[in-house]
Amino acid sequence: MAIKAELFASSFMVFILITCTNAMDSQVYIVTVDGTPAIHKFPRSAESPRAFPSSTRSEMLAYTSELVARHDDLLSSTFTSSSYRKLYSYSHVLNGFAVKLRPKQADDLRNSQGVRHVEADWRLKKLTTHTPDFLGLPTGAWPRDGGPSNAGENVVIGIIDTGIDPTHPSFSARGPVPYPPLANFHGKCETSAGSSVPLCNGKIIAAQHFAAAAQAAGAFNASNDLASPVDEDGHGSHTASIAAGNHGVFVNSDGFYFGEASGMAPRARISVYKALYRHFGGFMSDVVAAIDQATKDGVDVLSLSVGPSSPPSSTRFAYLSAFDVALLSAVKAGVFVAQAAGNGGPYPRTMASFSPWIMSVAAGLDDRNYSNWIYLGNGARLAGLGLAPATPGEQMYDLVLAEDAAVANNSGFSFSPSNCQQPEVLNKAFVQGKILMCTYSFSFLYGGATVRKVADTAKSLSAVGFVLFVTRELPGNKFNPIPLGMPGVVITDVQDSTSLLNYYNSSSAGSAARAKIGNGMSPTYEGTGPQVAIYSSRGPGVKDYTLRDSDVLKPNILGPGSLIWGAWTPSSMDEPDFQGQRFAMISGTSMATPHIAGVAALIKQAHPDWSPGAIASAMMTTASVADKNGKQLLAQHYSSTGSIILNPATPFDIGGGAINPSAALDPGLVFKAGIEYEDYIGFLCSIAQMDQTQVLNVTGSSCTKSKSAADLNSPSITISNLVAHRIITRTVTNVAAAIETYKVSYVEPEGIAMQVSPSLFTIQGGQSVTLSVTLKVAAPITGEYSFGSMLLSGDKGHAVRIPLAVRAGAG
Repeated sequence: MAIKAELFASSFMVFILITCTNAMDSQVYIVTVDGTPAIHKFPRSAESPRAFPSSTRSEMLAYTSELVARHDDLLSSTFTSSSYRKLYSYSHVLNGFAVKLRPKQADDLRNSQGVRHVEADWRLKKLTTHTPDFLGLPTGAWPRDGGPSNAGENVVIGIIDTGIDPTHPSFSARGPVPYPPLANFHGKCETSAGSSVPLCNGKIIAAQHFAAAAQAAGAFNASNDLASPVDEDGHGSHTASIAAGNHGVFVNSDGFYFGEASGMAPRARISVYKALYRHFGGFMSDVVAAIDQATKDGVDVLSLSVGPSSPPSSTRFAYLSAFDVALLSAVKAGVFVAQAAGNGGPYPRTMASFSPWIMSVAAGLDDRNYSNWIYLGNGARLAGLGLAPATPGEQMYDLVLAEDAAVANNSGFSFSPSNCQQPEVLNKAFVQGKILMCTYSFSFLYGGATVRKVADTAKSLSAVGFVLFVTRELPGNKFNPIPLGMPGVVITDVQDSTSLLNYYNSSSAGSAARAKIGNGMSPTYEGTGPQVAIYSSRGPGVKDYTLRDSDVLKPNILGPGSLIWGAWTPSSMDEPDFQGQRFAMISGTSMATPHIAGVAALIKQAHPDWSPGAIASAMMTTASVADKNGKQLLAQHYSSTGSIILNPATPFDIGGGAINPSAALDPGLVFKAGIEYEDYIGFLCSIAQMDQTQVLNVTGSSCTKSKSAADLNSPSITISNLVAHRIITRTVTNVAAAIETYKVSYVEPEGIAMQVSPSLFTIQGGQSVTLSVTLKVAAPITGEYSFGSMLLSGDKGHAVRIPLAVRAGAG
């Protein structure tokens, strides 16, 4: 039996598929055992994952070898050697291993001395030229870091994804300034079988692949899947180029130039950990191995477009999965983790990222649009999506509806003639020299039809261009513009499509319907971005598979995620509209996540002593809640009829708000004091119905104290069940050099009375101040969340904003 995860709007997020096997079948299990992982035994400063002396590293390597030997001894003393297959030893962020066993053997392991936890593996399925300017990097963050040629210098971003294309210009090490060796980074570079192209070049500083669990499960096919870090899918190259792709790379697609691309931190190094594959996705034990290796290597930032479609049922609470616990140890080691929120929006409780130690990233639209128009012979102008050239000259051309050009016998073909997917079903004599009119139907969502095939059909029939139009609302569709080598326009509005059809049908044979298509190759910047994309997953955050609300704000931040240009793999079959291209423009929270990872690298470069919690705080408290026109941020939602509408964005849409890199480099105050590994353990121990023995078994740490989620020193306040009143404290630390006086103001959540003390304070550089926030139910309980905010305004110009989400409860 298999329990399948729902596929959401965007194809670019990795979702977990939990598979229950037949009782006699072997499967992979993740096992944690007694003993301290290396990260905990050899703690490094939370400010730097590479900061310990070489003598300590030698001791650590000896210790990890000892742990691996213990794993081998446990297995060999429990089972015959032919009855199991060990895939990985985890020694850095977890102490344990991944092993292929029969379910009966897994039960035996659970009862073995020294074994703490046994968890079934999870199968995974796969779900920029303008954003640097949109985020203000060229005039803000980059100059502070020495310009684009220095932005991200000496910072390593780990990308756990589908690998990388080392030949892509976004990752070339050529340039006026060479990449010197990086001290204290210990990643390695695999060789790629059958390829003479080196995988690493100084820009790409390490590259490994992880597929042992996929091979053990029989999912990996050596004839289709590359057992190397080389990217055959495109997704890994795309995310890596967004985070740290070179500056000023020309974007060409179908022979057209679309500007110059740049990563957020163009001088940062890239360390590649391939754990996902084109044909089957991946397995969680492979991903955990990648996290373990990345942390051991010493990456500064991890970018993860991977997560579950719902909290796992194999552990009672979402935070106790091997994935989340491994990331908790990575954060303890000083690694900042950005994870995609998921593509389950706009529906509530669809987050794919749960834990308070992870930066969960929502996806937004920026202000760039590729618009175009079709001009009709009756004088009407209908708007659509562009990225295609205009019809030749100024003259108009006859229109022909695909159904009217269909061949007599077309019943044996895969698609309706109206979809224009197969030229054989249309009569070339009727189409030649005309604009072909095609229908956008559900086949484009679920049946394999593509806009590029429409263009190919029109071209093969010698049409001068095409127009693709909708006849009904299609909820879940994003209508992304596709670069095309011939004139074409996609009309996405049903009313405009109706006007086009009415004009065509009202024309007589003596007065044929005529039109011309405008030039859609140049973008416009007239949007009101950012806006929350329709597919971006929404909060509130949940704590278990029954979807009970947590007191952890999710998502945490909004990053650009829609229509993002980035590196692509020409051989990729994943996006048919970009097959054969070296760049693709795609959407998803997977695209938003490396934006945040890249910004984190810029902050780490400017402030190498900042912890992951301080970096996250700087991003959230300086994030914008207004669009570029100064109006409140809006979030896309569906109306009752399925059309997209805009509602005011809440913290469950945007977390702290839309990322503002320049402000995040100089936040004034950060919420960092008290956010330590022990506090997160205290958080786990405070959860109602949590088995504290399970906390010990999974994390290796005992419950010595309790700290609720609302009491973590995070840059937000979320209370899912406020009874009567509650006092919350938050401690802020001045990370600016100068003394500053802050005034506290706030907007009360509806139905909640609020007080903050002190209301005015002066704080010196390096000093901390604790704020006491009293929240009291002041109106009848509605069962709905209400939202507010606190604002700390400094007399030196710093503004620190904290979002609030509160739901009053009866007990």
